[in-house]
Amino acid sequence: MNLVSFLGPSGTFSQEAAEKISDNLVSLCTIPAVMDSVERKNCKYGVVPIENSIEGPVGLTLDSLAHNFNLKIFKEIIIPINHCLLVNPEANLSDITDIYSHNQAISQCQGYIFEKKFNQHFTLSTAKACELIKNKNNCAAIANSKASTIYGLKVADKSIQDIKNNKTRFVVLSKEDHEYTGFDKTSIIFSVDDDRLGQLYEILGIFNKFNVNLTKIESRPSKEGLGNYLFFIDFQGHRNEKHVIKILNEINEKSIFLKILGSYPQFK
Repeated sequence: MNLVSFLGPSGTFSQEAAEKISDNLVSLCTIPAVMDSVERKNCKYGVVPIENSIEGPVGLTLDSLAHNFNLKIFKEIIIPINHCLLVNPEANLSDITDIYSHNQAISQCQGYIFEKKFNQHFTLSTAKACELIKNKNNCAAIANSKASTIYGLKVADKSIQDIKNNKTRFVVLSKEDHEYTGFDKTSIIFSVDDDRLGQLYEILGIFNKFNVNLTKIESRPSKEGLGNYLFFIDFQGHRNEKHVIKILNEINEKSIFLKILGSYPQFK
């Protein structure tokens, strides 16, 4: 039985993503714990968020992949984020004065919260918010609709996020990446020598040289001092294809650090 860990607790969007690949799920409380369960323990896969279409990249996921774990991206899953207002079964929307949720969920629903004049309270997760409001008829939680069933609440309002086309990209992590499918992307991390003028420009030019499309580029502090950055790039192609091998070899020659996070099918 292949266990799949996810960033819990139950009732989160991470669980929704994990259910796309397995029913044998293990809920863990942090992103590093999910990664550790795959690298050193008994889970075949781990599911963590890597970016949101509104809030941007998940820094802890990127930093953990760069510095702390030697895992590969096996698959990506994109989940539409539809936030619901959950209340106790006997409560009415007009009774609500206080709202609880994870800080990202609250930030994504600011227009709705401002209109309703709710007092805001941050929690460790959307699921934790559901636990905290139990039997408090003046309180509501922002979570997905599935959480209402898990925690015995009712949906008082739907799709309360400010931007309706809100999606989160999750990655499925494993010790090995995916075999070639013909519709793949590759993720890498690299850094450049700050003292060498135009080095980043030279590396990005490699992709143009081979006519390869970049699907994402992101920079993060390297944690080695101000002005030092790591660059995260997703690009089309599998690392075992001949032209991608040439690209990676040239980047390795021009960079001071290169880590291949894996090749995997592009999400359809």
